[in-house]
Amino acid sequence: MARVCERFLKTFLPLLGCLIVIHLAEHIPTAAADGHCIWHGVCWNNTENPFKKKNCYYDGPALPIEESTRSILEYYCPDIAAGGLACCDSEQLMNLKEKIAPAENMLTRCPSCWENFVKHICSLTCAPNQSEFLFPKELADYNGTKKQVKEVDYHLSMTYMSATFDSCAQVQMPSSNQLAFDILCGDYASKYCTPQRLFDFLGNANSPFVPFQINYISNETKGDGFIPNNPPTTPCNVGKNGQPGCSCLDCAASCPAPPPPQPPARPFSIHGADGYAVIMAIVFVIFTTLFLSGVYCCNQQENAIEWARTAEARRGGGPETSPLHSHRSSVASEGNQDMPGEPTSGWNGEQTDGVVEATFFEKLGAATERILEDFFEWWGNIMASRPWVVLFWGMCVVVALGYGMKFTQLTTNPVELWASPNSRSRIEREYFDSHFEPFYRTEMVIISSKGLPTIEHETPDGTVKFGPVFNSTFMLDVLELQKSIMALNKGYGIEDICYRPLSSAFESEVTPDNCAIMSVWGWFENDPDLLDLDRIISCSNNPYLCLAPYGGPVLPAVALGGFLAPGEQLNSNTRFHEATALIITILVNNKYDKEQLKPALEWEKEFIKFMKNYTENSMPEYMDIAYTSERSIEDELDRETQSDVSTILVSYFIMFAYISISLGRFTSFSRLLIDSKITLGLGGVFIVLASVVCSVGMFGYAGVPATMIIVEVIPFLVLAVGVDNIFILVQTSQREARRPDETIAEHIGRTLGQVGPSMFLTSVSESVCFFLGALSDMPAVRAFALYAGAALLVDFLLQVTCFVALLALDTRRQDDNRFDVVCCVSGTKSAEGTGGEGALYNLFRHIYVPFLMKREVRASVMIIFFAWLCSSVAVAPHIDIGLDQELSMPHDSFQLKYFQHLNRYLNIGPPVYFVITELDYSTRDTQNMVCGTRFCRPDSVSNQLYSAYLAANETYIAQAPNSWLDDFFDWSASSTCCRYFPTNTSFCPNDHGSPCKACNIQLTGPEKRPDQADFQRYVPFFLQDNPTSSCPKGGNAAYSEGVNYKYISPNVSKIGATYYRGYHTVLKTSQDYYSALRGARTVAANLTETLNRNLMEAGKNTTVNVFPYSVFYVFYEQYLTMWPDTLKSMGISVLSIFIVTFILMGFDLFSALVVVITITMIVVNLGGIMYMWGISLNAVSLVNLVMAVGIAVEFCSHLVHSFGVSRAGGRAARAADALARMGSSVLSGITLTKFGGIIVLGTAKSQIFQVFYFRMYLGIVLVGAAHGLIFLPVMLSYIGITRSRGRWRVLPRRGPTYGSLDTTPVEPRATTSGTVNGLTEDM
Repeated sequence: MARVCERFLKTFLPLLGCLIVIHLAEHIPTAAADGHCIWHGVCWNNTENPFKKKNCYYDGPALPIEESTRSILEYYCPDIAAGGLACCDSEQLMNLKEKIAPAENMLTRCPSCWENFVKHICSLTCAPNQSEFLFPKELADYNGTKKQVKEVDYHLSMTYMSATFDSCAQVQMPSSNQLAFDILCGDYASKYCTPQRLFDFLGNANSPFVPFQINYISNETKGDGFIPNNPPTTPCNVGKNGQPGCSCLDCAASCPAPPPPQPPARPFSIHGADGYAVIMAIVFVIFTTLFLSGVYCCNQQENAIEWARTAEARRGGGPETSPLHSHRSSVASEGNQDMPGEPTSGWNGEQTDGVVEATFFEKLGAATERILEDFFEWWGNIMASRPWVVLFWGMCVVVALGYGMKFTQLTTNPVELWASPNSRSRIEREYFDSHFEPFYRTEMVIISSKGLPTIEHETPDGTVKFGPVFNSTFMLDVLELQKSIMALNKGYGIEDICYRPLSSAFESEVTPDNCAIMSVWGWFENDPDLLDLDRIISCSNNPYLCLAPYGGPVLPAVALGGFLAPGEQLNSNTRFHEATALIITILVNNKYDKEQLKPALEWEKEFIKFMKNYTENSMPEYMDIAYTSERSIEDELDRETQSDVSTILVSYFIMFAYISISLGRFTSFSRLLIDSKITLGLGGVFIVLASVVCSVGMFGYAGVPATMIIVEVIPFLVLAVGVDNIFILVQTSQREARRPDETIAEHIGRTLGQVGPSMFLTSVSESVCFFLGALSDMPAVRAFALYAGAALLVDFLLQVTCFVALLALDTRRQDDNRFDVVCCVSGTKSAEGTGGEGALYNLFRHIYVPFLMKREVRASVMIIFFAWLCSSVAVAPHIDIGLDQELSMPHDSFQLKYFQHLNRYLNIGPPVYFVITELDYSTRDTQNMVCGTRFCRPDSVSNQLYSAYLAANETYIAQAPNSWLDDFFDWSASSTCCRYFPTNTSFCPNDHGSPCKACNIQLTGPEKRPDQADFQRYVPFFLQDNPTSSCPKGGNAAYSEGVNYKYISPNVSKIGATYYRGYHTVLKTSQDYYSALRGARTVAANLTETLNRNLMEAGKNTTVNVFPYSVFYVFYEQYLTMWPDTLKSMGISVLSIFIVTFILMGFDLFSALVVVITITMIVVNLGGIMYMWGISLNAVSLVNLVMAVGIAVEFCSHLVHSFGVSRAGGRAARAADALARMGSSVLSGITLTKFGGIIVLGTAKSQIFQVFYFRMYLGIVLVGAAHGLIFLPVMLSYIGITRSRGRWRVLPRRGPTYGSLDTTPVEPRATTSGTVNGLTEDM
């Protein structure tokens, strides 16, 4: 809050006193041609109120000025002093000097204002012609010879009153971020103040500091025998004797013309329509037109290729008879024939004739794939031959790596999760915390009413409607709640931990009343007898006249809520009395040393416990309460994690059960328990979990902290990838009958040789993708990427070792006809081999694939998916950026209710600090670069910050940051402020009295500031001095924590880092928050550039940095670069997949491009779903997008690899063959496995689970499956590489073949598979 203020009530009212003392006027019957006095001298004794000293009536000519006090009159009233005669004596002038000091302290920032203001007081007090404009309306006997003046009429020109009002209207009080008129105009404060109200308040005898009633009568012409006093005035922007006028901060007329406001950013549009939508619609129309034209106008005869294949077969060729045919493919056995039926073709363009020479990359690719196939066949044979040994050593490795989990550190601190240690916000936060202590800990209670009506209250200005929360019964209940909170004590009381802005080393006892409690009851001093609706209006208009028990104000925007309409900002017409909520805010000291926070943490724990009990058992039915403490978010996040554990476990259990059951094949009821794969499925699940354990353990050893995202997301990711590989391996093994004389180990080795390269491709692609994703600056994303990459790599290694061993053991069990799970029990022997095709495979091969490969269907698929892509591109730029705080909390959390009430009722923005790193403030040049008073540079820090405040719609700064330097100048100029102990010259409070002595700081130069030595000596005094009635500019309350200093010798201090504090505008949405951060950084950048330029021009060899800080910056900085970060992460991921795919698919550029195009489409369309489903782009969704890239590889790479090695002829035939063989495994391994588990996530209590996990996971699976099983095969059927540009593969042969990698020529034979020159052209 405003670091809270000084005891302005006492400060300002003396000002009134000063005015009154000055008004020590006397009776004047009628104006005479030669005006005379109405008073002279003071009529007061010790029994009367010292603030009510009255003047003695005197009806006579002005008297000579007494020499003892002539200097006072010359200082304040030089025009009267020059005449030599006055209507005041020495005692009146001493009272004038004493009582006018507070007003002088406030107004001398603007000399023109002060000179205008003091002139009417001089005339009132000492003018020799008082009788012309003063009339003593009421007199009272004082003694036998004298009378007191008790009431006076003061005829004052409205011209003067208005000019004086205008010249002073903007004079600032930096320490409180208020205007001087907030004090001088009483209850009206500055926003309702007028010239007449200003002077009426100054003359109101009801004030304890006004000695008698002064009735200001404003008119312009002579009347009733009086001539209105009309002293000359000076505009605030005009100085005297060649000096500058008032500064821009204190005088709007001194400000340069503001630059024209920036036009609001307009969305991209074309003729009023969304520009992205228009462009993508045009692209879609062009593509559709060209595509349909190509399909129906340029298509070759559909039967041409089938006819050629049939003719070739009649000539005796074919895949089974060709000695040059490849002996294996990735997923198809040698005995499998091409797809039955006649595949429709479009743009086939296959070339079956001609001799084509192999290129270097084709030969290299052929060698690479042959090496991979042979290696995995050999490896599978070894693993399957010694399964128990493999499992033993695998278990040892898992246990050894898993032991590292003991050293794992789980990070739950949101700052450490989402902000990089090297990010600007973290560095600046660390700087702020280490130099100024962290921002206060906040304990808050928001209290609203239920069912209470508004209150109509009669005032002199008419009927005023008050909000229902001002109901007297409601208010008293709030007071009792507040007292109960303040009384909480479990080893530590609130007084032990609270923020006490006016505390001093000279105070002995600390009580809860010393704590800065922002509550509306502070206006009533926590006394129910003082409750009054009229007081609410006056205190909300001017809180500095209603100081709380702690000695400072309670700002209405902090203590009240719900008084602003949506989108409305605080302004001079804000209707605080219409509030619909009361807010109690307790500020608790925060500590950079976390060990010192234990008392605060204990008290907060007790506070939350009390509030839970109160809201459940004691809260009145007409009241609704939301509450929070500083520790609540972390506590609730921990509780949320624990509450959703059961949901996560149920989700994983469903997926595990599906895997265990669906791996098996059921040929007959008698062999149900024999052909099932429950044990094998559980083994595969265990391997998935073991890979996660190993990953966590590895990084536990390395000291890389884990996050809850890792625990919640990575098992899902590894299941998606790992289970898909398991299904492919097991189902390929089931389809491939064991050959005669082939052992189980050889059969499994042959199976792994077929699918191993594809598994290796996807696993390495995903691991590299995630490892490169660790380049992200966001800690949560980086940790996720590292853990995910390691888990996928370990999972692959365990699959090709331990799972192969488990598959060998399970195959032996099945061959021995032993039951699954209960392996000691035998069943019916199989009459035939166990090889064959499953129901899902047959469904794909005979129904789904022929339907999808129809020409009309394929054309429709391409158009539909391209329309989907275009629409997603059109809406992707409109995805919201940010994370709603409410989504982070579970439905049953009290913190969720607090966030909702905060958004609904809080009507003040968070504080913002502009920090200036070390600068030598003791020199005038440097001071003028920073300060905001006269003689300061127009581009000074204070003036620029004030200009930023005037452009709040761009900078989001709602209050001009206060300036400690300006207040120090005013403090040092006051004779009543600086004091010291004469025994040791140490600081003494300004109200301490004897034996302290005044410092008598000498002001030098035209600026009238302390010299360099006094500056270095007395700044620490200023920062220790509390504001009082005699010295309102004491800096302890407002600046003691905002200015670093250290003593370099006993009387010499050095100023270090400082800050200027203001407030942001009301911020509601994520966009508001990160826009405010952007605006503040723009202001700070201008300040830094200006300061350094001015320092260089002044010949100072130093540089300085200015940066803004607010508590929320560290959380919202990520959103300033969310789109670039997202595109960077996606780009790195996709590029890594392209490179790995290109290498591992035998340097096949086409296959790599197809995979990348499909993955990109999946991610873009997922972005479209995010927009449609209201999922914002933030760190959580970015993690999911990175994961989506990894899972998309599973949907694409297997199918593309299968297409690349297919023996079928023609693009459509190869696409159909690849889909038939791989589609069922992809569907059962990824899509169906995840679907059941995802549905369960929708029942989680956590909203973040429902939005970012349930919705996004469901989108990832459905979008990925749609592209992998529908779009990709269709696209391959259109743009698959023709035979003449196919990939060359080394063929197994008994002898050298012509044109092969062997140089010995052998005459080639024609085959239907397209062999040319001894190589087979599979594509």
